[in-house]
Amino acid sequence: MAATDILSDKTIRATLKAVVQAGKPRKISDGGGVVLEARPTGAGWWRLRYWRDGKEGLLSLGTYPEVSLKDARRRRDDIRKLVAAGKDPSEHRKAEKAERARERESKALADAGLPGPGTFEHVARMWVSTVHESKVTPAHARRTLARLETHVFPWLGRRPIADIEAPDLLACLRRITARGVVETAHRVKDACGQVFRFGIGEGACQRNPAADLRDQLPSATRKHFAAITQPEQAGDLLRDIAAYSGRPVTRGALSLSALLLLRPGELRAMEWAWVDVDGAMLTVPGEQMKRKRADKCNGIPHLVPLAPQALAILEELRPLTGHGRYVFPSERGGARCMSENTVRAALRALGYSNDEMTAHGFRAMARTMAAERLNVQPEVIEAQLAHTVPDALGRAYNRTQYLDQRRALMIAWADYLDRIRDGAKVLPFKSA
Repeated sequence: MAATDILSDKTIRATLKAVVQAGKPRKISDGGGVVLEARPTGAGWWRLRYWRDGKEGLLSLGTYPEVSLKDARRRRDDIRKLVAAGKDPSEHRKAEKAERARERESKALADAGLPGPGTFEHVARMWVSTVHESKVTPAHARRTLARLETHVFPWLGRRPIADIEAPDLLACLRRITARGVVETAHRVKDACGQVFRFGIGEGACQRNPAADLRDQLPSATRKHFAAITQPEQAGDLLRDIAAYSGRPVTRGALSLSALLLLRPGELRAMEWAWVDVDGAMLTVPGEQMKRKRADKCNGIPHLVPLAPQALAILEELRPLTGHGRYVFPSERGGARCMSENTVRAALRALGYSNDEMTAHGFRAMARTMAAERLNVQPEVIEAQLAHTVPDALGRAYNRTQYLDQRRALMIAWADYLDRIRDGAKVLPFKSA
């Protein structure tokens, strides 16, 4: 049997001194596979050769003098025990290193008041930051995280995600449905399902219990935005808008809500740079539209032909806000656009409750009445409303489709609104 424990501290120090003087490295053996690589810097590096299943391996045992001769021999003996037990010392060391990293991460999270690795909340926050935020808008990602923070984290956040079963998640969802917000419960379930799928890929759990709850929640009844869709009532609304005694800028926002068919967020964020008076066109950048994040970045602008009535309103607004960025700046200063509550509050001031008319309802009014009263083809109206075409080929084809028809639609719609506002009796056009 080969000799072991050959070296002494005196021999090591003498060797290191000689190596420094010679300027050349040298190896000295302690037996049993332990070698000290003496270097010209005055330091030594412990190495251990071992054999497992007929294959040679090499491990570092640390540097001398930080790791003493006694410590190097102890580490050698520990590694020998692992080999004798049929374990790979290299893999064992990697596992120990990973465990220490997890412990450090857990301590850092605990110090910050956050749950540790492997918990539902930890995995969910990882999913939001690494996956969800890259696919949706920042506002969408914030809403998703807020739902999880409100409805799931207080009950399941600190539990290991691998231990959560379908009944545990269902209990959270039923707390939501008990408040009557069924659609929110469905959104939370969908978000949790994505968290579990992400966790499976990360090795944090083995299955997705949200998939077992397909039939456990009541159906979500989508409530449409309230809208006026009858000509007589629409005429009353337009007359009320014309008589609105509040800020002229707010009256302009109400009038253009009826004329432009934009979503409320698109309207209030309208910039003067988007307005082409000579070309009678409003160009809304793709990033402002209601689209998926990739489509916002890469999508084409949305074109809104401007009828003479719309141009006239914009010219009335130009002296008031044309010196700034936004057509409808915030009342608190031009650095931001108009608040989302401004048009809603104006409708309330005119006597229209949230169950009668909403800012979004102007789009439904146009969608219904332009089809029923003006006999405009539905696909033309849908294109002007910027509703997404289901397939990618359709979206590519619709880049320029119906622009002439949409221009005719916007002029006909503005003229129609003038007629019902002025009290004329308007009958549906006959289809050609």
